[in-house]
Order: sequence, then C-alpha cells, then structure tokens
Amino acid sequence: MQLQVNQGVAPQLIVDVGVAAITAVVALGWPMLGGSAFARMERGFASLASRKALAVFVVGLSVPLLRLAFLPIYGIPNPIGTDDFSFLLQADTFAHGRLTNPTPAMWTHFESIHITMLPTYQSMYFPGQGLVMAAGQILFGHPWWGVLLSSALMCAALTWALQAWIPANWALLGGFIAVLRLGLFSYWTNTYFSAGSLSALAGAMVLGSLPRLKKTGHLRYGLLMAIGISILEVTRPYEGVILCLPVAGALVHWAWKGKKRPPIAVLARRAALSLAVIMASSAWLGYYDLKAFGKATTLPYTVDRAQYAVAPYYIWQHSRPVPHYRHAVMRDFYENAEMASVNNKHSVVHVALQKLGASVQFFSGFMLLAPLLMSRRVLLDRRIRFLVVSVCVLVAGMSIEIFMLPHYLAPFVTAFYALGLQAMRHLRLWKPEGRPVGLGLVRLTIFSCVATAGFRLLAQPLNLAVPEWPPVNWYLNWFGPEHYGVERAQVEARLEALPGTQLAIVRYEPTHVSPDEWVYNAADINNSKVVWAREMDAADNQELIKYYRNRTIWLVEPDAKPVRVTPYQTSGSTVVK
Repeated sequence: MQLQVNQGVAPQLIVDVGVAAITAVVALGWPMLGGSAFARMERGFASLASRKALAVFVVGLSVPLLRLAFLPIYGIPNPIGTDDFSFLLQADTFAHGRLTNPTPAMWTHFESIHITMLPTYQSMYFPGQGLVMAAGQILFGHPWWGVLLSSALMCAALTWALQAWIPANWALLGGFIAVLRLGLFSYWTNTYFSAGSLSALAGAMVLGSLPRLKKTGHLRYGLLMAIGISILEVTRPYEGVILCLPVAGALVHWAWKGKKRPPIAVLARRAALSLAVIMASSAWLGYYDLKAFGKATTLPYTVDRAQYAVAPYYIWQHSRPVPHYRHAVMRDFYENAEMASVNNKHSVVHVALQKLGASVQFFSGFMLLAPLLMSRRVLLDRRIRFLVVSVCVLVAGMSIEIFMLPHYLAPFVTAFYALGLQAMRHLRLWKPEGRPVGLGLVRLTIFSCVATAGFRLLAQPLNLAVPEWPPVNWYLNWFGPEHYGVERAQVEARLEALPGTQLAIVRYEPTHVSPDEWVYNAADINNSKVVWAREMDAADNQELIKYYRNRTIWLVEPDAKPVRVTPYQTSGSTVVK
C-alpha cells in the first residue's frame, strides 16, 4: 500500500495542533497552574511505578478494560480494505488447523488484492499476525480478540522494556501514553492487518532484554530476546534485521570486552538455547513457506508480488513488467495506487521528509513534540546512546524502501519512547529566566493527552471522525474506533440471514476506489454460507453460476448509493429485504 500524505487535513490533526498550541501558551504564561494537584498525582504515580511488576500488569490490563468499556458504543471493528481481509483469511486458515488451502475451483472469480491463489489459496503476508488472530478466533470466537490481546501485551512489554532504560516512573508514563495513542486509538488495534502491536511487542522484548542481559547474563533474558527475534521473523523480518544489527554488535562487544559478563563457556551454553529457539522459528517458517508457496526458501510476499505487482520495494529495483490482469480493479490498484509512490517526482530529501512527517504524526502528533526542544541533550546522553544509534540504523534502512507505513517502524517503538521520555525528563528541568516553564509544559502535555483521548470518543457523534477514504487518513491520524466497512458488513449479514447458501457476484463502476475491496472469502469457500465472486464476461459468469447452481445468486453493486443488491438474472431468486 502506498503512503501519500497530501490528502487534506483530517479533523483530528486540527485538534492536535490546536491543543498543542494552547498547551504551550498556558505553560509559558502560567507554568505552575494546578501545581499542587499535579504534585499529588505524581506522588501516587511514583508509588505505583516503584512496584515494577505491578506497573507492567496495570498498563497491560488497562488496554482491554478501557476498550471493553466503550465496546457498547464502538463495537468490534469491521474489516476494511485489502489487508484486513487478507489477514482474516490467514487467521481462518490457521484456526481450522491448516497452514494453507488448495486453490479453489472458479478461482479467477475469487482473485483479490494481497491474496495468493497459486500455488495455494492463502494470504501473501508473513504468518505472525494470522497466528495471533487465529488464537482469538479459537479461544474467544472472533479474531479481533487476538489483536486486542497483542495490543495489551505490547503496552505491558513496552513498560517493562522502558524500565531497563529510564527511571521507573517515566517508564510507567510511557506505558500509559502507549495505551492512549497505540493501544486504544490507532489502526494497530482497530484494524486487522498491520501486526504493528505484535512487532512492537517483539521489539520491546529485544530492547528490554539487552541491558538486563548485559547487566546479569541471566539465561531468561537471552530467551526473551530470542522469542522477540522469532516473532519479528514471522511478522516484520526486514525491520527485525535492522533492529538486530546494532543489538548483535552490542552483544558481541559485551561478550568480548564486558567486565561483568560470565565466562565465555557459560555464555556459550546459555546462548545455545536462545539460538535453538531462533532456529526452530526459522525452520517452522521454512515449512510454512514450503506448504503455502511451494518452496522453503520462497518467502511470503514474493509469489504474490511476482504474479501481480508492478512496483518494486527498494529504490535500486526497476518496475516489473505489467502482468495480465483479469480484473480492472486489480489493475488500478497495482498500476496506479501502488505506482504513485514509485513515480513520486519529488527529490530524495522531500520524500525523506514526507516519511519523517508521517512517522511523527502517527507516533507523537503535535501534542508530544515539545520535548524535541531537548534533542541536543538527548543526543549527548550516554545512557541511551545505543538507542540513538539504533534509530540511525533504522533511518538508513527505511531510506532504501519505497513504501513506508507506521507499522513498518513498530519494532523500534521502545527506542522512540525511551528517547522521547528522556527528552521530556530534560524538558521538565528547563527554567528559562528562572521560571519552571518546562515543568508546566510537561505536566500540561500529559494532561492534554488524557483529555484529548476523551474527546476522541466523541469525534464521531460530533462529525469530526477520520474519513474512511483515502486510507492514509486512518494510517496516520489518531484513529479508531469508528464504524468503518459498514456497508459490506451489512450486506453480508443480510445474506447470511437468508435461508440456504448464497453467491454474491460483485460489479464495480469504473470509478471504484480499488482499496475498497469487497471480494474476499473465508478459507473454505465452498462450505461458506456466502461466497463473494467477481463478475467477468458472460461465458465465465455462466460457468460460475453453473458450478454454484444450488446457491441463490445475487448481484451486488457497491458503488450504487445506497448499495444495490438484486437477483442476478436467474429465476427463483428472492430480493434481499
């Protein structure tokens, strides 16, 4: 999916800028406003933070408790867009005890974006997110519960990781900020596709284990790091490699010259188990690739991209030859939507600034930019210098990729938060002309984050919700949990409620927005109550209808206002009520 940030200004961004401006003005004019109340809250906060294990538990538990609290208002999210349905297919496949599915009959009618039909029928993505969602589907009846659980674990793991880099009270603050910005109000929790929470969880396990391992040499931290690396391997392996490069360098330096490390023989024995965990995950991924894509060394993405995509991933690659597309909507997505980033005529510097702006908008917004005033002090801070180096390595790695979305950076969330919170610590001590402006700015910024979260719940009733399309609106902004994808969900529910099995043949207008895809199916298509198919030419359509002759056939026109569902020129059909 491409990232284009010049799509207008979302209401949430206007609110974010306005609140940030008001916070700055109040802090400059009245830095001690509410000082006694803030001091009391800080003492209670510090008391919880001092009990580190409890602090981690409270942060993790707050995500499901808060999200469940407004579940009656904002229910379980509907899938929306191409990636959501792709991961849902993967989860449904795993939940039924299979690694993949045989190519279905009539498969050309079921072709869809980010779905591989040959050599098997499966999502094109790495399997980590699908496994978590499958667990949610098996244990709790719906894959979204797996997404919510991964977000809760992410916030808990982030708090734990930050405790190794900064004081406990600031680590707890970082955990609660993550709850508000990532755990509750981001597409990482309110869609199905990003694996952002899972990748951030894995990155926190790696970065949280590193200083503890160097300090103690305990086996458990090596195992936690290995598990984190294994999760990265099955979710975001490229960014995982970027993260592991500086981590590996730090470990080698410690093992070679560390003053408090165990003897080399002891380290080797402890490292063996951790390496075994990583090798086991690599072997499983190879087996999955063999079953799903025909070869153990053929990674996810590659088969689907070779069959359908034109756009390359890296700046030195050339565009692929345009393949034969059987469906106009797929041609539009791969030739136009994706190629927009490749054909970007701006300079390298301009593109880099676009990526930086998108990252800042998602991870901090304008409200949390004030600590950047202390950037110089952070860069000179020896305690977190390794994290600065890690982010520099990330910047280099991202500069050679054409596409960039916030969840690509998820493994580095711990580094982002540690650097931001360290800047906030320095800002708190800032006293221009002897006035505690920095203290007031930090306190009011935190208060504004909490207050704006309350406003976020009222955004939809106030008609200030993030627009559904284009998707960049909810990729970058403080998003969720709006009711998106409602029309398809309603049509599917109506068809599900009818007696017998149904076949929904989808017809798009030439102006259809390609990411708004409706043709997606479950893992076992033939045994599904509702089968979604594309309309093709007359002969192909007759073959499809003949194959599904025992189903009621419907024509679904998503671009009609309202969506139109009518019998598909066959006898014996009943119009959907």
